[in-house]
Amino acid sequence: MEFEMIAKTFRGLEEVLATELVNLGANNVEIQRRAVSFTGDKAFMYKANLHLRTASRILKPIASFQANNPDEVYEQVKKITWSDYMAVDATFSIDSTVYSEEFRHSKFVAYRVKDAIVDWFKESSGDRPSVRLDNPQFMFNIHIAENRCTLSLDSSGESLHKRGYRIAQNEAPLNEVLAAAMLLMAGWKGQTNFVDPMCGSGTLLIEAALIALNIPPGIYRSSFGFEKWNDFDSELFDTIYNDDSAERPFNFKIYGSDISLRSIKISEQNVKSSGLGKYIELQAKSIKDLEPQVENCLLVTNPPYGERITSDDIFGLYAALGTTLKHKFAGNTCWVISSHEECLDKIGLRPTERIRLLNGSLDCWYCHYEIFAGKRNDFVAGKRGNNQ
Repeated sequence: MEFEMIAKTFRGLEEVLATELVNLGANNVEIQRRAVSFTGDKAFMYKANLHLRTASRILKPIASFQANNPDEVYEQVKKITWSDYMAVDATFSIDSTVYSEEFRHSKFVAYRVKDAIVDWFKESSGDRPSVRLDNPQFMFNIHIAENRCTLSLDSSGESLHKRGYRIAQNEAPLNEVLAAAMLLMAGWKGQTNFVDPMCGSGTLLIEAALIALNIPPGIYRSSFGFEKWNDFDSELFDTIYNDDSAERPFNFKIYGSDISLRSIKISEQNVKSSGLGKYIELQAKSIKDLEPQVENCLLVTNPPYGERITSDDIFGLYAALGTTLKHKFAGNTCWVISSHEECLDKIGLRPTERIRLLNGSLDCWYCHYEIFAGKRNDFVAGKRGNNQ
């Protein structure tokens, strides 16, 4: 039986997620604000949690209603027959997402939803379920857009960006969901070699290997939220989890480097944890010393944004990146993300495409560079000629 679900994501990643859902076999796919709605059955819900690279959560709506204040939310939630979803001895938590002028305090909304559930059980059984923030049996999400409210069961548990392979990290690791989206936006499918010259803790390298081999990103996780539900079908999930029929060979190499020896050590730990070491080669070296290992490659990188190093250092770093791209990566495609437009200008190349993305709380530009030999006008003219 099919039912509605909502895949949550980050700003700017909605279209990539929608494409993933269509390719996975979802029905009725519709883009929303930082989310994509779709329909599927229980097996597809398990599959979505396991396979989607750019979703942070998979929600299963259980009630939709209109409310103009937290007390009206309380009354609507209390109308639900809660014994259909959980037992009185279960533990639960409430997460809230609010885009509304009427509701200014999302935590208070969550508090009133909690009250409604507890009061329903107290009145119907004389007992009450317990709220538990750490590893509850049931996680609920209340989403409010103006006065339209949707209450959902969270089938994922911990955010899906927590793949399970990361065992070490540096100060500002790239979110795994964002890393996967960046790679998919760059058209990465494992069809060439891959280079990240400022690899940090290795997130782009590992996500690139997972995509190239078509390994589900949820394969490393110890659990999902739906495994604690009353209707969990362990046999069905085992079948989906153990199905490796879509995996494919990867006949190229992934090269990661960083000037920081500490970052390389961290990357080595994470790569080892992922079990993908045979595909990933790591070296400690500066961007100036980078030599392309191969002629045909895709380069994607997330350089420092300047929060923790001085302007002179950061401008020099981006200028060195631009010089290396121009002189050593002609004929290849490169993508760079940064929140610092002045830094991006120091690369000295005109991007063929710029995409707005959010990295944590930072507004960023994700820039696409086609690296060409000789003059840009000749390169553009040549491309036009090839397209005619």
